[in-house]
Amino acid sequence: MVRCSNIVIGILNLFTLILSIPILLAGVAMQKQAATECERWLDFPFMVVGIFLLVVSLAGLIGACCRSTCLLWLYLFVMFLFIVSLFVFTVFAFVVTHKNVSEAISNKGIDDYKLGDYSKWLQRKVNDTKTWNKIKSCLQTGKVCSNNNYRHKFLDNAFKSVVDEKHTPAVERGCCKPPNECNFVNESPNVWTKPENGTYNNPDCDRWSNDENTLCYDCQSCKVGLLEDLKYDWKRLAIANMILVVILTFIYSIGCCAFRNNRRNNYYRKYR
Repeated sequence: MVRCSNIVIGILNLFTLILSIPILLAGVAMQKQAATECERWLDFPFMVVGIFLLVVSLAGLIGACCRSTCLLWLYLFVMFLFIVSLFVFTVFAFVVTHKNVSEAISNKGIDDYKLGDYSKWLQRKVNDTKTWNKIKSCLQTGKVCSNNNYRHKFLDNAFKSVVDEKHTPAVERGCCKPPNECNFVNESPNVWTKPENGTYNNPDCDRWSNDENTLCYDCQSCKVGLLEDLKYDWKRLAIANMILVVILTFIYSIGCCAFRNNRRNNYYRKYR
């Protein structure tokens, strides 16, 4: 007789099996329609997640319903590795996005942050030319600076308030305009004019270009803006992952009960 744990595991894996199909199809479709390397790189995780859910769900569903000890053992083994990997990534996300407690995070503009405020691992990633070129390609392809109204806010000095700075993504503040200390004049939403005979202590002032494909994508402020948004997103993701780890651990415990039931039933059938 099939135990309650087998039924629960079967239902849960049936649900994830159905869910994996549209995820996998969406990943394949997006890969075919992708026009740039950036789009293919961003769409690839959909295919990986879809294939993973499909294979694991099939193993868990067949193992629970057909009382296959081998498949259920495979399901539990993969689930265990996934839970451990998720936990390790969560801890890693907390570590690499942690700032020194002495640093004041509030009331800071993007010009006040420096790459040195972030972990060495994140610094190496954005300072690596090959990696940054891929990130920059994604920013350009995604038209981060073209499809927003951020530069329009600087047509009037009244819009340079701290409130507007806080409500604008840091990557836009760092990549879509020159640093405030450059004192460039905003002639139009697309043009910033450099003062004549201006001298700058910040190298980003010379890196800025009004060209739509250049702007401040090579500036240190752009890298800082990306890391600041990444820090915020990873912390939220880490919290969500912790909740997911708890849920998956509960499901894993039910799977262990189903595995034990299968072994017990196989033992009874063998010696009956």
